[in-house]
Amino acid sequence: MDGWLSVLSQLGFHARHISIHGELAAWRRRQVEGITLRFNHLDLPLGDMVLLWNIDNPARMAVDLGTGLERLAWARTRQGWNDLVFGRFASLAPPPTLDAVRTATLLLAHGVRPATRGAGGITRRVIGTVDPDAARLGVSSLVRASYRYWRLFGEPNVPWPAVSMAIEKELGI
Repeated sequence: MDGWLSVLSQLGFHARHISIHGELAAWRRRQVEGITLRFNHLDLPLGDMVLLWNIDNPARMAVDLGTGLERLAWARTRQGWNDLVFGRFASLAPPPTLDAVRTATLLLAHGVRPATRGAGGITRRVIGTVDPDAARLGVSSLVRASYRYWRLFGEPNVPWPAVSMAIEKELGI
């Protein structure tokens, strides 16, 4: 937690203004137990921190920071959410379509191809929420922008042109 408070301070969310709340009583889901602590900056909810451990082997622990980069960027700038997340594309298509293309880009770029079931079924459902009228001229510009964003977190396995073609093929355009 100390490391996370240091990171937040460097982003301008100074520790003296951070409040942390939650219960130290552990919750349980199947073979995992954990505690969840939520944190605010000057009464603005920033996210949560979950400490997880395996019930059978408590030495196997993990920490999940439930704060996305976009949430922190929004908290710093208070810019409109769609403008922040989708930039110059914010007004060009409905937000669900923009979000679907962005999510499909992540899935396809890491090799999760559309299929009838399993992980590929999720990819197919995500692409299915794209408004075909909004994508009539193609999705390559939005895919390139999304690809650049996702690339910040790890090198994709599939090049962006293949991602764009897969989305357009699934949409029938």
